[in-house]
Amino acid sequence: MRTRTIVLIVAIVLMAGFAALNMDEFTRPSLLSLGFTTVQAPLGLVMLVILAAALLLFLASTLYIQSTHLIETRQTARELHAQRDLADKAEASRFTELRNYLEAQTLAAQQREAAQATVLSERLAQSQQALAAKIDQSGNTLAAYIGELEDRLESRDGVRRAPIVAEPPILR
Repeated sequence: MRTRTIVLIVAIVLMAGFAALNMDEFTRPSLLSLGFTTVQAPLGLVMLVILAAALLLFLASTLYIQSTHLIETRQTARELHAQRDLADKAEASRFTELRNYLEAQTLAAQQREAAQATVLSERLAQSQQALAAKIDQSGNTLAAYIGELEDRLESRDGVRRAPIVAEPPILR
């Protein structure tokens, strides 16, 4: 229990004990003025009834305030839970969108890489063909020069020699 509740209970018990000890004085009749008339009633008992009514009124208002606060707290908790669920769903949706975006970007990057690999392999094949053609051309040119030199040597010596066959280089 809270300290305030304990103090309130102790005060009520002390007042009840005081009233019980002085019940003869509380029940002794006296002349009371109500402003427009006078009545004969025990003043202590009237004061105890007014005190009990005020106590009941304050307890009722406290119960009403606490129950209203409890209802508002529960309603706020429900609304907070609903908002949290909505935020979780929105966050999950954002994660799904992000995953889809990343998958699309990855797929596009893979397609670009495949296209670049195809272009690169085509260029490499063209380069190899061009290189092979240059090598053949160089071999033919070299063979022609060698043939020309042989012809010059033969014409100068007057001796005909067996032709030298140059083997083309082996490409690897």
